[in-house]
Amino acid sequence: MADKIFDSFTDPIPPLRYEIQIIPVKQNGETFLYFQDQLGYAQSDFAVPYSAQSLFSLFDGSRSVEDILEFSDDQITREQVLEYVQFLDEKALLHSPHFKEHARETERTYEESEVHPSNTYGISYPEDPEELKHFLNEAFEKLPTFEPVDSAKALYAPHIDYRVGLNSYVKAFSAIKNLKPKRVVVIATSHYSGLHPELYEEYPFVISNKDFELVNGTVEADRMAIRKIADQVRDDELDFGITFHDRAHRIEHSIELHLLLLNHLWDHDFKIIPIVVGSLEELFYKADGFQGKQVEKFSGLLNGLFGDDEDTFFCISGDLAHIGKKFGDDKPAKELFEEIRSFDEDFLDFGAEGNPDKILELMSQKYDPYRTCGYPPLFSFLKAFPNLSGEILTYDIWDEEERESGVSFGSILYY
Repeated sequence: MADKIFDSFTDPIPPLRYEIQIIPVKQNGETFLYFQDQLGYAQSDFAVPYSAQSLFSLFDGSRSVEDILEFSDDQITREQVLEYVQFLDEKALLHSPHFKEHARETERTYEESEVHPSNTYGISYPEDPEELKHFLNEAFEKLPTFEPVDSAKALYAPHIDYRVGLNSYVKAFSAIKNLKPKRVVVIATSHYSGLHPELYEEYPFVISNKDFELVNGTVEADRMAIRKIADQVRDDELDFGITFHDRAHRIEHSIELHLLLLNHLWDHDFKIIPIVVGSLEELFYKADGFQGKQVEKFSGLLNGLFGDDEDTFFCISGDLAHIGKKFGDDKPAKELFEEIRSFDEDFLDFGAEGNPDKILELMSQKYDPYRTCGYPPLFSFLKAFPNLSGEILTYDIWDEEERESGVSFGSILYY
């Protein structure tokens, strides 16, 4: 069986998966190793003693259980080593036949489902519906808000963790709480399409037709409108850069953090068109190249279908700069805050002017120097609706001091 758990004393042990981050966590004076899988295949409800780190370094794909014993304490038996390896394999941490089958089955199950399950409940916010309602009610009652507007076309807002960005969310979303659109087109950052180049290398726009199942209720996909998009691009998906193969949505959080707030604030029914946007960095080198033409066709399609529709609202989900040691910078984030404030100010100003060309020029100067994840969705939206005026509502920086890193985020309301 291809999915059989590893069971050999002499065959090479499959290596640890490269997508796995091993994070030391202190608890009750002891240090444990916690596993974080950026692809979401492995369970994350367990940790192992810190002493196991030396053992993991031996799992390089060439050594067997018998080989491992040569590096181990005499008191450890080969049965114990194999049992430990099997434990890791069962948890989908090893790049093994079992993992590959588990990954295929996980993706197949998601892609065949009509429902997108939540990825963020119990982490960024309470998983109990009543606790969540109380949590959000309290936030909108006690934190600063904006005067609600009577009409608007779009909101650009963060998708950062509620635990660090709730003030910004409340200010931004309070401004649209009186709106009653029948349809919301969500254009959001795709954090994971780059991990599947075989699917998305030439398709930056990934559309899902799934309903989004959230703690505070399910938001239905507007399947009729999505079918209209599919009809428009039939046989020309590559020219538009659009794919409906929605694997990139499976563990994405950038859409549901917006929907959760809309579900809380609005008491009317609305449907969604969920779109995530992958990297648009080819535009830095050749703005009128193949990807540039895809963006033009995609944005023209959006405008043609929904530009004059007063029942359609756009949510653009994106953060700003990602800086510091966690993101690969040599300097700690604090030393870069002044730089990114200036850069972010320009980015938000050009965004509020409705000027995608200036945003692209800014981003191209040093080829996305601060990892601005809001660039692809906001640029794509503004190409569809150039010269749409907006108002900057918020700007904040999360200083993750313990990891010498930081993320900036802001919001713009378009009238």
